[in-house]
Amino acid sequence: MPKSTPVLRHFLQFSDFTREQIEHVIERARIIKDRFKRYQTYQPLTDRTLAMVFEKASTRTRVSFEAGMYQMGGSVIHLTTGDSQLGRAEPIEDTARVISRMVDLVMIRTYEQTKIERFARHSRVPVINGLTNEYHPCQILADVFTFAEHRGSIAGHTVAWIGDANNVAYTWLQAAELLGFTVHVSTPPGYALDERLAPPGPHYRIFEDPAQAARGADLVTTDVWTSMGFEAENEQRRRAFAPWRVDEQMMRQAHKDALFMHCLPAHRDEEVAAEVIDGAQSVVWDEAENRLHVQKALMEYLLLGRDVQ
Repeated sequence: MPKSTPVLRHFLQFSDFTREQIEHVIERARIIKDRFKRYQTYQPLTDRTLAMVFEKASTRTRVSFEAGMYQMGGSVIHLTTGDSQLGRAEPIEDTARVISRMVDLVMIRTYEQTKIERFARHSRVPVINGLTNEYHPCQILADVFTFAEHRGSIAGHTVAWIGDANNVAYTWLQAAELLGFTVHVSTPPGYALDERLAPPGPHYRIFEDPAQAARGADLVTTDVWTSMGFEAENEQRRRAFAPWRVDEQMMRQAHKDALFMHCLPAHRDEEVAAEVIDGAQSVVWDEAENRLHVQKALMEYLLLGRDVQ
């Protein structure tokens, strides 16, 4: 029987998928990672091409997508605004129409979420959000998978987000609503969640005191205090965020077997104490590696649907 043609889907934010679709990708990531660790060749994307478009520089996003596509048998084209028409005022709609006629999949790492949404509306092929100002869905996909590897399903658990209300935080909130867990959010005054991106709901609670947010958590996670594009605020943020450093005392507020995550790059002894990120509760290196495996599963799903083994 011939295989069905997958429906055109994009992954622009975590909530673009249903709970069942996320669980499918997580399970496929487990299988794909197991094959990878046993040196089993698995190349279902032979003759497929991924275009990677970077308006924001990256290490982990580029390496994980590029290595992943090659390992799956495909090929990769790397573009930046400096070597494409994206940096020369061509309408993004026109760029989308052209690029999507030449490749099978597009990953974009850019600034405004509206930009990637405009691209996707005019694309013939699936578009993946490699990061925008508002969301970072591939990172949280990797984080949820990492938690599952160490502790089982994240449903019913508590995640403590300590620090800036940034794209990673907003994506954690989408994941919590979809997958049935709770996020405790603590941000410094003046850096609170934007309710346009985080409508109030039972899937998260806000705490003024970061130690209170960490209390009873199964996972404590944070990010740099100054995200890309806010470098001019660096000194101001260092002063405001100092009490929000995740240190050993804060980790003691969480469950005794709580995990620590950070999407990296990290600044030791700023947003996280060296003893925490390099300590026994830290799973940041598994978390970083798992970007590779979940993105391979994501690309497989977007291009092949569920007709895989």
